[in-house]
Amino acid sequence: MPAEAHRDKAAEAAKPDGPAKADKAAKMEAGTTRTSPASPLTERQEARRRRILRASARLAGRGGFDAVQMREVAESSQVALGTLYRYFPSKIHLLVATMQDQLEHMHATLRKEPPTGETAAERVAETLMRAFRFLQREPQLADAMVRALTFADRGVSPEVDQVSRQTTTIILDSMGLEDPTPEQLSAVRVIEHTWHSALITWLSGRASIAQVKVDIETVCRLIDLTAPSSAPKDSG
Repeated sequence: MPAEAHRDKAAEAAKPDGPAKADKAAKMEAGTTRTSPASPLTERQEARRRRILRASARLAGRGGFDAVQMREVAESSQVALGTLYRYFPSKIHLLVATMQDQLEHMHATLRKEPPTGETAAERVAETLMRAFRFLQREPQLADAMVRALTFADRGVSPEVDQVSRQTTTIILDSMGLEDPTPEQLSAVRVIEHTWHSALITWLSGRASIAQVKVDIETVCRLIDLTAPSSAPKDSG
């Protein structure tokens, strides 16, 4: 275990109130020295952040939302508890960041094997269903991440915005668009909302995979409706 983790454990043992007080102290420290997602990270910091995200995904995959405990994440990723809180001030921050990380992996896979649909609507529907099936393979992880997004308040806005931007990028890439119109961006937002809602209803057992597919294909028709039409010819 790294020296920073040993120091953290030693400091915790010296506190009269035990782990609870240590957690509180770590959170207070994090509040003043948090590593912002927008700040450039050194190679060492990025490696540490990746270990944390992998540990979060591993724990969530095994036991869902409740299995992700900050102390266990710190131990699994071999970082001090205070260090973990500097990167992610709460479990919600951590799991939303885990969602963004998983979406990045999906995006990389999709770029290697792009959708084959003839129309933009078909390609987006295919892309979102592939992403859905990616999450379907790890239902407890998917549930933990979606619950975190649902619970997120304004304090988690930067992380939630990153998830939204990543999802938007995935959709626009599958459409083949680099400069979408405001109407197209509005359609993309509605598609994102529907995809997120479909995840929730499927995870809660209120929708089948078949129903999710129908809903995704239906909402993706908005892409055709918002496609810029050619300018009318001058009849004069």
